Formats: sequence, structure tokens, C-alpha cells
Amino acid sequence: MNKDLTESPHDRQNILNNRYALQQAEQHLALGGILFQEEVVFTKQQVMVLFDISDRTIERYLASYADELKNNGYHLLRGTKLKEFKALIYGTDIYDGTKTSILGVFTFRGVLNLGMLLTESEPARILRSRVLDIVLDVMAERAGGHTKHINQRDETYLLAAFQEENYRRQFTNALDSFVEGNHWKYARFTNLIYKSIFHENATEYKKVLNLAAKDNIRETMYSEVLNLIASFESGIAYEFEKASQVKGQKLTQKEAEGLFVGFEKHPLFKPLILDARTKMASRDLCFRDALHEKLEAYVQSVPEGDFERFLGEKSKSLEEQLSDPDTLAVFKRLKDR
Repeated sequence: MNKDLTESPHDRQNILNNRYALQQAEQHLALGGILFQEEVVFTKQQVMVLFDISDRTIERYLASYADELKNNGYHLLRGTKLKEFKALIYGTDIYDGTKTSILGVFTFRGVLNLGMLLTESEPARILRSRVLDIVLDVMAERAGGHTKHINQRDETYLLAAFQEENYRRQFTNALDSFVEGNHWKYARFTNLIYKSIFHENATEYKKVLNLAAKDNIRETMYSEVLNLIASFESGIAYEFEKASQVKGQKLTQKEAEGLFVGFEKHPLFKPLILDARTKMASRDLCFRDALHEKLEAYVQSVPEGDFERFLGEKSKSLEEQLSDPDTLAVFKRLKDR
């Protein structure tokens, strides 16, 4: 998917929240700057030279994107900090000898943010292209070469998958015992669950993620989505059983679907569905470059914690997790319950 960073605040913030990409970018771009109080900063004059723009242009962007730039590192030096900074740059080319009492500076993150916004700067355009390449390289390296199963690198995934499988059996057993119909009803009611949670059936989901026909889609789902699916499966299984007992015989599929419609509208699920849709839509766009068009309204920037969760030091491939004795001990205890 072709990303236009000048147009998409979510895409910009996803890069700026990815500390692994920022570390590589700072090393490879070598933009310069001044080390001040253990952080590299850039004066407005340095940024003007870097992007070949005027003071007026910078001020215009600072006014138009004030909150975004401030949240990503642009800040004002005053008082003691300003005195220390002036002393640091005294005698250099960037010291202008003025007696200003306030000086705005950009961190490296702030410079990248401005570079992603500037539409009238050729150096900024080149920087955006290089940054996107760096992000792709970092993502591939830290995710082990592919992102189809990046969800499995989350340390909570295995437990969520194990528990969901148990509730899945409970759900299919309820369909067997309390709902009329042949084996096609399993796919039919499973798709009802998927459409309730993320507006897509299994076929649509596979198409969005470009999965093969043989791929198990639940192996690509985030733990929060699996937990919500498990809740639906457990809850609707209970509703099928209760209604069937009242009727004194199996439910027709139409009757079962009627129960399902009422079940999914329960206020209990509203915040959980919102959370699941937001996480699926946002993470898949960021990590898998996959847009769920039916969930586009739920897309947000991915928080810094998610980059740690899926790309960080604690994230591991499924094979690594399954070879961990502590993980295996947890699953043995669950199995023995």
C-alpha cells in the first residue's frame, strides 16, 4: 500500500511511535544536530538548511500542526536550559548572538515529524522515502522476515489461543446438541460471530490479509480478538442450550440466528467490540499493511507499547515460546485442571 505521509496522521505517528525504526533512522540518516542534555536537538536555522525552507515556512507548519509537532519533540528552551544551550553553541556557526529569552528546538523525532509534513521541500520528500524503506527493513528484521503471524509474537497470544480453542469446542457442541441442521451450520454461525465483531466473514478476512485458502485465520488474530470470540462462543452456547430446553427440542437455524442478533446487541459487548475493532484495524494497517475497509473508521495510530509487544525484546516467535520450559509448564497446569 502506497503511504502518503503528508496526508496521513496515523501513518506518521506509527513511524514516530516505533522506537526501533527511529533508532535505525537516526543512525542511517545522519542528520546532524546538537547533543544537549543527552538528547540530539536541532535549531530552527539548522532545520531550514536541512529542508531548504524559510523561517516563514517553519512557522506556518508550527501553527498548523502545533499539537502534533509538540507531542513529537518540538519544544521551547527558557531560563537556565536556554543559558546552558547558548553556552554549548557559543562560537559555532549556529550561534547568532541574540538575546532571545525563548528558543524553539526540534528533537530528532520532531525533525522527522516535520519532514513528513512538508510538501514544498525536495529534501523532505527524499527523507520520507528513506524513512519508509527503513521502517520496512526494521519490521521485516524484527518480525523474522514476515508479518502474517506477527500477532503470535505477543506473549499473551498462546494462552488466548488455548482458551479460545476450549470455548470453540463448547460452541460446536452446543450447535450439535441444540440447533438443527447439517455441518454447514458451523461455518454459518462462525461467520455470524466474525461479522458481529469485525464486520467480515472468513472469506473477506482472508482476502484482506491475503491469506491462502489453507491458512487458519485464527492463527493470525490478536489475543484481544481471540478473547472476544471466546466470549461470544461461550455466551451464545449458553443461550442455545437455555432456549432449546425451554422449547423442549432443538432450535431451528432461524430461531438460533434470532437469539444471536439479540445477544450481540448486549451492552456488555459494546466496549469490548470497540476495542477489538480498533486494535485489529490499526495494527493490521501498521504491521501488515492491510486495510480492513469495513473497519476504516476505527483506525488509530498504534501506541508505542504495541511496538514493544510485537517487535520488542520480549516478543518471540511461536516456536521460541513453545520451546520455553516456563510456557510449557503453564499449559500443562491448564490442561490438568
